[in-house]
Amino acid sequence: MAKTTLMAGAGPAAAAARPARRGKTLGRRIRDNWQMYLLLLIPVALTLIYKYIPMYGIQIAFRDFKASLGYAGSEWVGWYWFKRFFSAPTCWRMIKNTVLISLYSLLWGFPIPIFLSLMINQLRHPKFKRVVQTVLYAPHFISIMVICGMLRIFLSPSGGLLNLLLGSSVDFLTESSAFRTIYVASGVWQDAGWGCIIYLATLANVDPGLYEAAKVDGASIFQRILHIDIPALMPMAVLNLIMAAGGLMNVGFEKVWLLQTDLNKAASDVIAVYVYEQGIQSAKYSYSTAVGLFNTVVNILLLLIVNKVASKASDVEFM
Repeated sequence: MAKTTLMAGAGPAAAAARPARRGKTLGRRIRDNWQMYLLLLIPVALTLIYKYIPMYGIQIAFRDFKASLGYAGSEWVGWYWFKRFFSAPTCWRMIKNTVLISLYSLLWGFPIPIFLSLMINQLRHPKFKRVVQTVLYAPHFISIMVICGMLRIFLSPSGGLLNLLLGSSVDFLTESSAFRTIYVASGVWQDAGWGCIIYLATLANVDPGLYEAAKVDGASIFQRILHIDIPALMPMAVLNLIMAAGGLMNVGFEKVWLLQTDLNKAASDVIAVYVYEQGIQSAKYSYSTAVGLFNTVVNILLLLIVNKVASKASDVEFM
Protein backbone atom coordinates (compact mmCIF):
# COMPACT_ATOMS: atom_id res chain seq x y z
CA MET A 1 0.00 0.00 0.00
CA ALA A 2 2.83 2.33 0.89
CA LYS A 3 4.47 1.56 -2.40
CA THR A 4 1.29 2.40 -4.23
CA THR A 5 0.93 5.68 -2.35
CA LEU A 6 4.52 6.63 -3.11
CA MET A 7 4.04 6.01 -6.81
CA ALA A 8 0.81 7.94 -6.86
CA GLY A 9 2.44 10.83 -5.08
CA ALA A 10 5.35 10.83 -7.48
CA GLY A 11 3.09 10.91 -10.53
CA PRO A 12 2.17 14.65 -10.53
CA ALA A 13 5.76 15.69 -9.75
CA ALA A 14 7.11 13.58 -12.59
CA ALA A 15 4.45 14.92 -14.92
CA ALA A 16 5.38 18.49 -13.95
CA ALA A 17 9.07 17.80 -14.49
CA ARG A 18 8.64 16.27 -17.92
CA PRO A 19 8.01 19.54 -19.81
CA ALA A 20 11.09 21.07 -18.21
CA ARG A 21 13.23 18.15 -19.35
CA ARG A 22 11.99 18.49 -22.91
CA GLY A 23 13.53 21.95 -23.01
CA LYS A 24 12.38 25.14 -24.65
CA THR A 25 10.41 25.17 -27.86
CA LEU A 26 11.97 26.53 -31.05
CA GLY A 27 9.90 29.70 -30.84
CA ARG A 28 11.02 30.32 -27.25
CA ARG A 29 14.68 29.74 -28.18
CA ILE A 30 14.37 32.22 -31.05
CA ARG A 31 12.77 34.82 -28.76
CA ASP A 32 15.46 34.35 -26.10
CA ASN A 33 18.35 34.53 -28.60
CA TRP A 34 16.89 36.75 -31.32
CA GLN A 35 20.12 38.72 -31.68
CA MET A 36 22.07 35.60 -32.69
CA TYR A 37 19.38 34.49 -35.11
CA LEU A 38 19.29 37.99 -36.60
CA LEU A 39 23.03 37.79 -37.26
CA LEU A 40 22.53 34.33 -38.74
CA LEU A 41 20.09 35.77 -41.28
CA ILE A 42 22.91 37.67 -43.00
CA PRO A 43 25.02 34.66 -44.15
CA VAL A 44 21.86 32.64 -44.84
CA ALA A 45 20.50 35.43 -47.07
CA LEU A 46 23.84 35.81 -48.87
CA THR A 47 24.03 32.06 -49.43
CA LEU A 48 20.51 31.94 -50.83
CA ILE A 49 21.00 34.97 -53.07
CA TYR A 50 24.42 34.09 -54.48
CA LYS A 51 24.48 30.27 -54.28
CA TYR A 52 20.97 28.83 -54.59
CA ILE A 53 18.86 31.32 -56.54
CA PRO A 54 21.37 31.38 -59.46
CA MET A 55 20.85 27.60 -59.80
CA TYR A 56 17.64 28.49 -61.62
CA GLY A 57 19.87 29.46 -64.53
CA ILE A 58 21.20 25.90 -64.89
CA GLN A 59 18.34 25.26 -67.30
CA ILE A 60 20.27 27.34 -69.86
CA ALA A 61 22.38 24.23 -70.42
CA PHE A 62 19.27 22.45 -71.72
CA ARG A 63 17.90 25.29 -73.86
CA ASP A 64 18.97 27.20 -76.93
CA PHE A 65 19.15 30.31 -74.80
CA LYS A 66 18.56 33.71 -76.36
CA ALA A 67 18.67 36.70 -74.06
CA SER A 68 15.85 38.46 -75.91
CA LEU A 69 13.49 35.52 -75.27
CA GLY A 70 14.52 34.76 -71.69
CA TYR A 71 14.49 31.35 -70.01
CA ALA A 72 10.92 30.35 -70.76
CA GLY A 73 10.93 31.64 -74.31
CA SER A 74 14.13 29.86 -75.37
CA GLU A 75 13.74 26.51 -77.10
CA TRP A 76 14.28 23.36 -75.01
CA VAL A 77 17.00 21.24 -76.66
CA GLY A 78 17.69 18.66 -73.94
CA TRP A 79 21.16 17.10 -74.05
CA TYR A 80 22.16 18.75 -77.34
CA TRP A 81 24.91 20.96 -75.91
CA PHE A 82 26.42 18.11 -73.89
CA LYS A 83 26.56 15.92 -76.99
CA ARG A 84 28.16 18.77 -78.88
CA PHE A 85 30.83 19.16 -76.21
CA PHE A 86 31.70 15.46 -76.13
CA SER A 87 31.93 15.43 -79.92
CA ALA A 88 34.24 18.46 -80.02
CA PRO A 89 37.73 17.61 -81.35
CA THR A 90 39.48 19.05 -78.26
CA CYS A 91 37.04 17.67 -75.65
CA TRP A 92 39.08 14.74 -74.37
CA ARG A 93 42.30 16.73 -74.54
CA MET A 94 40.75 19.38 -72.28
CA ILE A 95 39.46 16.78 -69.84
CA LYS A 96 42.84 15.04 -69.79
CA ASN A 97 44.75 18.30 -69.21
CA THR A 98 42.34 19.41 -66.49
CA VAL A 99 42.58 16.11 -64.63
CA LEU A 100 46.37 15.81 -64.95
CA ILE A 101 47.11 19.37 -63.83
CA SER A 102 44.72 19.06 -60.88
CA LEU A 103 46.00 15.61 -59.94
CA TYR A 104 49.65 16.69 -60.01
CA SER A 105 48.76 19.79 -57.99
CA LEU A 106 47.03 17.59 -55.42
CA LEU A 107 49.84 15.01 -55.26
CA TRP A 108 52.46 17.71 -54.62
CA GLY A 109 50.43 20.44 -52.97
CA PHE A 110 48.65 18.25 -50.40
CA PRO A 111 51.55 16.57 -48.52
CA ILE A 112 54.07 19.45 -48.61
CA PRO A 113 52.17 21.72 -46.15
CA ILE A 114 51.98 18.76 -43.75
CA PHE A 115 55.75 18.20 -43.96
CA LEU A 116 56.39 21.93 -43.51
CA SER A 117 54.16 22.11 -40.44
CA LEU A 118 55.89 19.09 -38.87
CA MET A 119 59.33 20.66 -39.46
CA ILE A 120 58.33 24.14 -38.28
CA ASN A 121 56.78 22.62 -35.15
CA GLN A 122 60.19 21.21 -34.22
CA LEU A 123 61.88 24.64 -34.26
CA ARG A 124 62.57 25.78 -30.73
CA HIS A 125 63.95 29.29 -31.32
CA PRO A 126 60.85 31.57 -31.37
CA LYS A 127 62.35 34.39 -33.48
CA PHE A 128 63.77 32.05 -36.09
CA LYS A 129 60.44 30.20 -36.17
CA ARG A 130 58.56 33.45 -36.85
CA VAL A 131 60.99 34.40 -39.62
CA VAL A 132 60.59 31.02 -41.30
CA GLN A 133 56.81 31.26 -41.11
CA THR A 134 56.79 34.79 -42.55
CA VAL A 135 59.02 33.79 -45.46
CA LEU A 136 56.78 30.81 -46.25
CA TYR A 137 53.52 32.78 -45.94
CA ALA A 138 54.63 35.77 -48.04
CA PRO A 139 54.14 34.27 -51.55
CA HIS A 140 50.45 33.64 -50.81
CA PHE A 141 49.82 37.40 -50.78
CA ILE A 142 51.31 37.95 -54.24
CA SER A 143 48.61 38.22 -56.91
CA ILE A 144 48.37 35.70 -59.73
CA MET A 145 49.11 38.47 -62.22
CA VAL A 146 52.41 39.28 -60.50
CA ILE A 147 53.27 35.57 -60.13
CA CYS A 148 52.82 35.03 -63.86
CA GLY A 149 54.92 38.12 -64.62
CA MET A 150 57.68 36.77 -62.38
CA LEU A 151 57.50 33.39 -64.12
CA ARG A 152 57.85 35.02 -67.53
CA ILE A 153 60.93 36.88 -66.31
CA PHE A 154 62.54 33.87 -64.61
CA LEU A 155 61.84 31.59 -67.59
CA SER A 156 62.75 34.08 -70.30
CA PRO A 157 65.05 32.58 -72.96
CA SER A 158 67.18 35.75 -72.88
CA GLY A 159 68.47 36.49 -69.39
CA GLY A 160 65.99 34.38 -67.45
CA LEU A 161 67.24 33.06 -64.11
CA LEU A 162 66.64 29.39 -64.97
CA ASN A 163 68.38 29.67 -68.33
CA LEU A 164 71.34 31.42 -66.68
CA LEU A 165 71.64 28.56 -64.18
CA LEU A 166 71.35 25.92 -66.88
CA GLY A 167 73.47 27.78 -69.42
CA SER A 168 70.73 27.46 -72.05
CA SER A 169 68.30 29.68 -73.97
CA VAL A 170 65.08 27.67 -73.91
CA ASP A 171 61.67 29.38 -73.88
CA PHE A 172 60.06 27.07 -71.33
CA LEU A 173 56.63 28.69 -71.61
CA THR A 174 56.37 27.57 -75.22
CA GLU A 175 57.19 23.97 -74.32
CA SER A 176 54.06 21.87 -73.79
CA SER A 177 56.04 19.31 -71.81
CA ALA A 178 57.12 21.95 -69.28
CA PHE A 179 53.78 23.66 -68.72
CA ARG A 180 52.40 21.29 -66.05
CA THR A 181 55.67 21.40 -64.11
CA ILE A 182 55.68 25.20 -64.19
CA TYR A 183 52.05 25.38 -63.10
CA VAL A 184 52.37 22.88 -60.24
CA ALA A 185 55.75 24.13 -58.96
CA SER A 186 54.63 27.77 -58.89
CA GLY A 187 51.41 26.76 -57.11
CA VAL A 188 53.29 24.82 -54.45
CA TRP A 189 55.70 27.72 -53.90
CA GLN A 190 52.82 30.17 -53.56
CA ASP A 191 50.41 28.20 -51.36
CA ALA A 192 52.39 25.59 -49.39
CA GLY A 193 53.38 27.99 -46.61
CA TRP A 194 49.84 29.32 -46.26
CA GLY A 195 48.42 25.80 -46.27
CA CYS A 196 50.50 24.74 -43.28
CA ILE A 197 48.90 27.35 -40.99
CA ILE A 198 45.94 25.16 -40.17
CA TYR A 199 48.22 22.21 -39.41
CA LEU A 200 50.39 24.32 -37.12
CA ALA A 201 47.24 25.44 -35.29
CA THR A 202 46.26 21.79 -34.87
CA LEU A 203 49.70 20.88 -33.51
CA ALA A 204 49.55 23.82 -31.08
CA ASN A 205 46.53 22.17 -29.42
CA VAL A 206 48.31 18.87 -28.77
CA ASP A 207 48.68 18.18 -25.04
CA PRO A 208 52.34 18.92 -24.05
CA GLY A 209 52.07 16.11 -21.55
CA LEU A 210 52.11 13.63 -24.41
CA TYR A 211 55.53 14.89 -25.52
CA GLU A 212 56.85 14.83 -21.96
CA ALA A 213 55.63 11.27 -21.46
CA ALA A 214 57.17 10.22 -24.80
CA LYS A 215 60.52 11.77 -23.80
CA VAL A 216 60.45 9.95 -20.48
CA ASP A 217 59.84 6.70 -22.36
CA GLY A 218 62.89 7.45 -24.55
CA ALA A 219 61.03 8.25 -27.79
CA SER A 220 63.11 10.00 -30.43
CA ILE A 221 61.97 13.08 -32.37
CA PHE A 222 60.95 10.90 -35.30
CA GLN A 223 58.96 8.61 -33.03
CA ARG A 224 57.18 11.57 -31.41
CA ILE A 225 56.27 12.90 -34.85
CA LEU A 226 55.10 9.47 -36.00
CA HIS A 227 53.01 8.58 -32.96
CA ILE A 228 51.82 11.99 -31.68
CA ASP A 229 51.95 14.68 -34.38
CA ILE A 230 50.76 12.69 -37.40
CA PRO A 231 47.73 11.12 -35.61
CA ALA A 232 46.78 14.60 -34.37
CA LEU A 233 46.93 15.97 -37.94
CA MET A 234 45.05 13.08 -39.53
CA PRO A 235 41.45 14.42 -39.18
CA MET A 236 42.43 17.82 -40.58
CA ALA A 237 44.48 16.22 -43.35
CA VAL A 238 41.53 14.02 -44.37
CA LEU A 239 39.21 17.03 -44.38
CA ASN A 240 41.62 19.01 -46.58
CA LEU A 241 42.01 16.02 -48.90
CA ILE A 242 38.24 15.72 -49.30
CA MET A 243 37.88 19.44 -50.01
CA ALA A 244 40.76 19.38 -52.49
CA ALA A 245 39.30 16.37 -54.27
CA GLY A 246 35.96 18.18 -54.55
CA GLY A 247 37.69 20.83 -56.65
CA LEU A 248 39.83 18.44 -58.67
CA MET A 249 38.37 19.64 -61.97
CA ASN A 250 38.63 23.32 -61.04
CA VAL A 251 42.03 24.21 -62.44
CA GLY A 252 42.84 27.84 -61.68
CA PHE A 253 41.61 29.82 -64.67
CA GLU A 254 43.72 32.94 -64.13
CA LYS A 255 47.15 31.33 -64.12
CA VAL A 256 46.42 29.08 -67.10
CA TRP A 257 44.98 32.01 -69.06
CA LEU A 258 47.98 34.23 -68.35
CA LEU A 259 50.60 31.55 -69.12
CA GLN A 260 48.87 29.99 -72.11
CA THR A 261 50.35 30.42 -75.59
CA ASP A 262 49.55 28.88 -78.94
CA LEU A 263 52.62 26.67 -78.60
CA ASN A 264 51.76 25.16 -75.21
CA LYS A 265 48.01 24.68 -75.79
CA ALA A 266 48.46 20.93 -76.09
CA ALA A 267 49.08 20.86 -72.31
CA SER A 268 47.34 24.08 -71.14
CA ASP A 269 43.97 23.73 -72.86
CA VAL A 270 41.66 23.17 -69.85
CA ILE A 271 37.91 23.29 -69.28
CA ALA A 272 37.92 26.55 -67.30
CA VAL A 273 39.57 28.48 -70.12
CA TYR A 274 37.29 26.82 -72.68
CA VAL A 275 34.18 27.90 -70.73
CA TYR A 276 35.49 31.48 -70.66
CA GLU A 277 36.23 31.48 -74.37
CA GLN A 278 32.84 30.04 -75.34
CA GLY A 279 30.71 31.90 -72.82
CA ILE A 280 32.30 35.34 -72.60
CA GLN A 281 34.22 35.78 -75.83
CA SER A 282 31.87 33.91 -78.18
CA ALA A 283 28.62 34.55 -76.25
CA LYS A 284 27.59 30.87 -76.48
CA TYR A 285 25.83 30.92 -73.14
CA SER A 286 24.02 27.58 -73.38
CA TYR A 287 27.10 25.73 -74.57
CA SER A 288 29.42 27.16 -71.92
CA THR A 289 26.83 26.52 -69.19
CA ALA A 290 26.57 22.87 -70.26
CA VAL A 291 30.35 22.47 -70.12
CA GLY A 292 30.50 24.15 -66.71
CA LEU A 293 27.65 21.98 -65.40
CA PHE A 294 29.45 18.84 -66.54
CA ASN A 295 32.55 20.04 -64.71
CA THR A 296 30.56 20.66 -61.51
CA VAL A 297 28.85 17.26 -61.60
CA VAL A 298 32.22 15.53 -61.94
CA ASN A 299 33.52 17.50 -58.93
CA ILE A 300 30.52 16.44 -56.82
CA LEU A 301 31.02 12.78 -57.73
CA LEU A 302 34.73 12.98 -56.91
CA LEU A 303 33.91 14.63 -53.58
CA LEU A 304 31.55 11.80 -52.62
CA ILE A 305 33.95 9.08 -53.74
CA VAL A 306 36.99 10.53 -51.95
CA ASN A 307 34.96 11.13 -48.79
CA LYS A 308 33.83 7.50 -48.76
CA VAL A 309 37.32 6.14 -49.46
CA ALA A 310 38.93 8.42 -46.86
CA SER A 311 36.37 7.48 -44.22
CA LYS A 312 37.08 3.79 -44.74
CA ALA A 313 40.86 4.27 -44.75
CA SER A 314 41.11 6.58 -41.70
CA ASP A 315 37.81 6.18 -39.80
CA VAL A 316 37.21 9.91 -40.32
CA GLU A 317 34.10 11.05 -42.20
CA PHE A 318 32.79 14.59 -42.67
CA MET A 319 29.68 14.00 -44.78
